[in-house]
Amino acid sequence: MQDVIVAPAPAAATPEPPRRRRPLSRTAEPYGFLAPTLALMFVLMIIPVVLVVGYSFMDNVILNSTPEFVGIDNFVTVLTDSVFRTAIGNTLFFTVGSVAAHLVIGLCFAMLLNSPLIGNIPRAIFRALYILPWLFTAAVIAVLWRMLLAPNGVINYLLSTDVEWLASPALALGTVTFINIWAGYPFFMVSLLAGLQGVPAQLHEAATVDGANGWQRFWNVTIPQLRPIIISLTLLDLIWTSQQFALIWMTTGGGPVNVTEMLSTYTYKLAFSRYEFSLASTSAVLVLLMSMVLAFFYVRHQKAGD
Repeated sequence: MQDVIVAPAPAAATPEPPRRRRPLSRTAEPYGFLAPTLALMFVLMIIPVVLVVGYSFMDNVILNSTPEFVGIDNFVTVLTDSVFRTAIGNTLFFTVGSVAAHLVIGLCFAMLLNSPLIGNIPRAIFRALYILPWLFTAAVIAVLWRMLLAPNGVINYLLSTDVEWLASPALALGTVTFINIWAGYPFFMVSLLAGLQGVPAQLHEAATVDGANGWQRFWNVTIPQLRPIIISLTLLDLIWTSQQFALIWMTTGGGPVNVTEMLSTYTYKLAFSRYEFSLASTSAVLVLLMSMVLAFFYVRHQKAGD
């Protein structure tokens, strides 16, 4: 007679201890820290944006005690204004020219400062000199260059001319673009220098072993490593430069004869020179939409990088 082996009964599953609910104070604690910032953003950003969007669909608000809804009439008026189209063209020239020059000059100076051919002391001196424009505010830069470019200023003295750089219709736009290039390239230089210092030396060594020359190493090793930084800097600079106001207003004021009129100065004049606040709100909404397009691509690129 065979013995019957009885399998042991499975052990009873140990019940999981009940989860303790976090106290309400602990749950609300992060929102308490965020509350002041959220309140400021709501008061200083959300409410003004909503008001401006609402004003863009009314007739002349603020001066009119009973503004009426006019639909898209303000948008038609602004979009068909020849000065607005001139401002768009000037803003494109100013923005694209400035950003392209910022990238090229910033990359050249960053590579120079990252070169092993320069000693530590000269590198420190060059860094201090190259970053100097970034330390000045727009007001200081505007006053400085107005003095340098005056008919009796240093620039005309060195060139032995009496050109009115900021008052000439043929030169004013190029002049303010040059000033903005001088003021903005250090941002690219510092950021790209940090990126260059993060490129692994092994990549350049491997490319050298494979027979790549200096240009090939730069184009096939350095640029691909810097591409995420370059794209981010370019998108940010496009947003910032397209909204430049202080430098333009304090150098030319949008003149002469609308030659340097930008979207920012056009909007400002509608509001505080002509007191047409509804049209100014409409122009501001159009600028906001353009900026949102650039911001969308910037956020999309950041998410892709993550």
